[in-house]
Order: sequence, then C-alpha cells, then structure tokens
Amino acid sequence: MTSRPDEMNGAESVVRSLHAEGVDVCFANPGTSEMQFVDALDRTKLMRCVLGLFEGVVTAAADGYARMAGKPAVTLLHLAPGFANAAANLHNARKARVPMLNLVGDHALRHQKYDAPLSADVEGACRPFSDWVRSGRDAASFAADAMEGLAVAKGKPGRIATLIAPADIGWDAGAKVAKPVTPSAAAPLDENTLSDAVAALESGDRTVIIAGLSVLEDTVALARLQGIAEKTGADLLAPVSNRRMERGHGRVAMKKIPYPINDALETLAPYARAILVETQPPVAFFAYPGKPSLLLPETCRTTVLADVDGDGPAAIAALADRVGARAVTPRDNAPPPVPQAGKLTAEVIGAVLSNTLPEGAIVIDEAVSSSGIIFPSGDSAAPNSWLALTGGSIGIGIPLSAGAAIACPDRPVIALQADGSAMYTLQGLWTQAREGANVTTVILANRAYDILKGELHNVGAQPGPDALSMLNLDRPDLDFVALAKGMGVPARRVEDAQDFMRTLKQAMSEPGPFLIEAMI
Repeated sequence: MTSRPDEMNGAESVVRSLHAEGVDVCFANPGTSEMQFVDALDRTKLMRCVLGLFEGVVTAAADGYARMAGKPAVTLLHLAPGFANAAANLHNARKARVPMLNLVGDHALRHQKYDAPLSADVEGACRPFSDWVRSGRDAASFAADAMEGLAVAKGKPGRIATLIAPADIGWDAGAKVAKPVTPSAAAPLDENTLSDAVAALESGDRTVIIAGLSVLEDTVALARLQGIAEKTGADLLAPVSNRRMERGHGRVAMKKIPYPINDALETLAPYARAILVETQPPVAFFAYPGKPSLLLPETCRTTVLADVDGDGPAAIAALADRVGARAVTPRDNAPPPVPQAGKLTAEVIGAVLSNTLPEGAIVIDEAVSSSGIIFPSGDSAAPNSWLALTGGSIGIGIPLSAGAAIACPDRPVIALQADGSAMYTLQGLWTQAREGANVTTVILANRAYDILKGELHNVGAQPGPDALSMLNLDRPDLDFVALAKGMGVPARRVEDAQDFMRTLKQAMSEPGPFLIEAMI
C-alpha cells in the first residue's frame, strides 16, 4: 500500500525518488541503523535487493552493474566501519569513473553525542572515496538530498556520491518524493584544442593518441579513431587498465600501455607528440629507484583533446572531420591454434578464450600477473566486453562479475581471477549463487602473489626465503573447489589444456555460476 504524503518516512521518500529516476537495484549489507531502508525496500517492492556478505562485495558489484547498465545502482552500507570495509572497491569504482550512490547509515542525531561503540566520523571516512558527501538533516529534505547526490553520480564523468542517513531521519514522518536534478553535461569541445590536435597530427612528428573511458565503449568512435590513425600515421593506445573495452571481431583492436614500468617506458619513448582523449597523462603505478613517474618522454608535447569530463566520441568525430578521415572497418585478428593436450599456462588460457568465448561475453579481468599474457585473446575472439581492475586495489573480480551479470542477465560472464586477490572478496561467490548469476569464474591458481615477486625485484631487493614466504600462498594450499562448493557454487579443478577447454565450454553453456580452478 502506498503511504499518504504526510505519513511517508524519510527512507521511503528516498526509495521512491530514486526509483522514479531509474534506480532499480540496491546492493546492500545493512545493519541496525539501516532497518528503516530495509523496511521501505520491502514495502515498496521498487528495487531488486542484492545482499553481499561483505561491504567490499557490495561496492564492487555496484561497480560492475554500472559499467554494464550505464546507470547507477544504490548501495546500502552500515556506519563508518561498514563504509571502511567498502572503501577499497569504492576506490576502484572512483578510478573507473562509474556512477554510484551510497546510502550510509549513521546513529540517530540525538544518539550521536554519546559515543556509542559504533560511533565514528562517518563523513571523514567517506570523503576520501567519494566525490560528493552530504549528511541528511531532516526527513522533509532527505529525498532532495538523494536527488542531488544522484545527479552528481550521473554527471560527466561518472562520480561516487555518498549520502549519510542518520537513523531518525530515515524513520521520521513528513517526507515527500523529491523532484529530479539535472546531471552536469559533458564539457564542450574547445576549438583551439582541436586545432592543436590537428597540428600535432600534421606535424610530421611521431604521434600517439591515447584514448580511454567512453571512447573504448563506443565501437563507432573506435572505428573513427582507426581511420584517423590510418590517415595520419598516428599510433593508438589505451591506458593500462580500463573500466570497459568493446573488443573482438568487428571492433578495433586497441593495444594497452603495459603495466611493467620498463615496458611502459619503452612503449612510449618514441613519441614527440601525444593527444589525450578522456584520459590523464600516463603515470607509473608506483615510484621505482631511478625511474620517472610520468611515462611519456619529458620532451613530448601533450594535447588534451577531451578531458575526462568531456565527450570523447564527439571530439574524435570532430577530429576525423578536420583531418578528412573516415571510420574504417576493422580487420579481424585470427585466433591462435586450438590448444591440444598439455600443461595449462596463461598462454594456453588465452588461446582457449580466443577460440571459445561466445558472442556477447563479458570478460572480467583480474588476472593480475597473467593479465598481460591473456589480454590479446580478447581481440581475436567473438565480440565481447572486457572489464578490468581500474584502481589497483585487488579483490574486485568475483563481485564485479556478479554486478555485471545482474545488469546483463542474457550475456555470459567469464571472470579471470588471480587466486591471491580472489581471497579478498570470496564471499561474492555466495552472492553469485543466491542471484543465479550466469558467471564462470576461472581461478588462475599459481599459489602466489606472483606480481609482487616482480615488484620486489623492481625496487632492487634480493629476496630471501623469508621475503618469498610472504608472497606464496602455501602452507596450506588453498582449495578453491571446496571453497566454491561451500558458497553454493559448483566447481572443478583442471590441470590440462584440453580439460580446461571442455570444462569452460560446458560451464559457459549452462545457466548459473560455476568455478574452474585452473592450475597454472
């Protein structure tokens, strides 16, 4: 039954206002201070409610949902400690520039002065991981606050908005549905910058166009970008990690800037000019002794054609028009030979994916140390969407895949998941099972934090047994088949190339979640 306006409480007014603006999924891990929202969600039946057993699962799932749905979900989190658990994957979402609105409960206003056990500075906890933070003041204005936060989240680029909900504001009556707020539009294209980009392409200097965000999600923009490259001789690159790339047959194959510092410097060393479209100047993930932080040469002249708040596809269309370039039909990359029986390696896994990914597959890439080897397979496979770890905070892949599957239930999802980072949010398998998410999780089991072994050498260390013991996942070995089954997900361990291919095909052809522990 719908409440009369004078009976509606603050929580219900927020739920109804958000739903009216297209928010229809709530990823939640609620506590006592959020029970009024649990009640409102149940009574209104306006949103699909998805439970995560850990707040980091909640925010990563909302991230995956936003990347594929193109709109925000709402998360429901419990006080400052709950937000702290959610923060690592909020960091990734913020770096991906996805839209998300967090509702974070707080103690009732009258209770806050007593320093109860769960009391903390909620605003202070939220601010480093949010682009907008506000604490509700009263029930009457609560929905209006939510509408402002939603508009911030949906602006260009996507942002993380966090609305703090003191418990009494949620349960107090006198609230009302709020009117929508118009999100900010993309920044307009600057004609002088466009001319600078044309001059760079016509300069005769070695030039690279680095494009990210919405450009990589737009197959028409990518085809135009390829046309510009063929017309002018410029090279094309994508950033190291990206929220979503449209890849496979019929799409432009975009190479990425490599993650390893030496490879990245070597890749970018030849360029005298760089044109950036919806991305920032490339920077090393970390500082290393004797290595620069900025990856482009110091002498490289950089033009920002469209910043992250701009309209990259429109800027590319304008640039193509100015240089007389047309969109091109990409040439498909032939897949590698079908793997035969033999040892399972990252190269073999990539070859299997090239030959078996179904059309429309969504690939979640948290392969970490194996990612660089497996990544090229996406270009020689059937058309697919490729989602990556964007902020470097590991432990996103399993719940990110659940959110993507909820956004696109008709598309198979394949999660390439390093074993070490899988343990950060393993509870996401339970959410996959509960929601019947069509996800095949491939655990790349090398039983080590292998990427950190390389980083140990990059900082000049000569590791001994004690150092290496902190980077190995042994004593005891992890058993992902048993772990998955304990979460309600069927699973199988494979060690052979042919067995992996058979198991992957079968898992992708059947609905619901499945886990493959691939021993590499």
